[in-house]
Amino acid sequence: MITTQKFFSLLKKKKINFFTGVPDSCLKHFTNLIFSGKNNVIAANEGSAVATGIGYHLKTKKIPLVYLQNSGIGNAMDPLTSLATKESYSIPMVLLVGWRGSPTGKKDEPQHRMMGRITKKLLKLMDIKTQVIKSDKDLPKISKLINYTKKNNKPVALLIDRGVFSKTNHHHIHNYSQINLPLRSEAIEDILKNVKKNSKIISTVGFTSRELYQIRKVKKYKNGRDFLMIGGMGHTAATSLGISLFDKNDVYCLDGDGSFLMHMGGVASAVAYTNKNLKYILFDNNSHESVGPTNQPTISNKINFKKIAEGLNFDQVFEITNIKDLLKLKKYLKSKGSIFILIKIKSQSLSNLTRPKSTYDIKRVFMKG
Repeated sequence: MITTQKFFSLLKKKKINFFTGVPDSCLKHFTNLIFSGKNNVIAANEGSAVATGIGYHLKTKKIPLVYLQNSGIGNAMDPLTSLATKESYSIPMVLLVGWRGSPTGKKDEPQHRMMGRITKKLLKLMDIKTQVIKSDKDLPKISKLINYTKKNNKPVALLIDRGVFSKTNHHHIHNYSQINLPLRSEAIEDILKNVKKNSKIISTVGFTSRELYQIRKVKKYKNGRDFLMIGGMGHTAATSLGISLFDKNDVYCLDGDGSFLMHMGGVASAVAYTNKNLKYILFDNNSHESVGPTNQPTISNKINFKKIAEGLNFDQVFEITNIKDLLKLKKYLKSKGSIFILIKIKSQSLSNLTRPKSTYDIKRVFMKG
């Protein structure tokens, strides 16, 4: 285990004091420590985080730290290989990468297994010098790697497995008001009660899919077929589009604010090409809820999703901003054409959430319909 405060102190000693990235559960104790202030920018996606770090370096000549889960390396690859690389603008930066699915024998989810196996290979292919961090004994190695990025003006990476960072006493205060807001699970149950028999439901990665899976299993709702996006954050709308184009039935896309912000263009394309059978439902709790017990916020509290949806030309746009409004959901779900429903929810999930055991079964059952 590495002491989070010692790691942070080393960064300060090396004059690294600007951070940007997408929160990850492997890194939650570190991101709790750096949460406050303008020196930490929580980005919409990992590519944007790298680009923000590049901008910071161009202005200050200093080295940024970009934090991300290894699943986000794909998003980050374009600016890393076309802008930060030695062959291009030669930008120094430290990548702090949560290593989900690492080959350490720790049990992990199926969506992390392939990326876990190939993470080190990908970084090597991009000519990014990498150090696996396991304990305080690795602090000197981190120091040398930072010296390397300074001297060579190219990105370097630190790989952090789950449970490596020590707990800290730093907890941020989430200012998102949850007074009179419904739970996501309540809205999901209402959706399952009111969809038609042959409807399709595509649900975003994280607690949304897990709650949908659990509620259907426990309450034995039969109508509709579910495809759970256990990975692919930000791609729920695009997947829903691919289904809706070749399905005469309603297709319900259950998305989250973090996912929406990560790849907003996917929602724009879905509306532009849909057969008018797309029902896009956005659960907004102003947080990346599944990254840990102290949720990292998104910037959704600064955004007017209703106006964005109107600008994207959904046929009808609705809002649910309190528990009482949830009674209108049944009516909204029956609306004709492409619809957008924003549901403000509490940042709270069902307790003892189960996980789907077989992705093969999810695919098989979904494709029967």
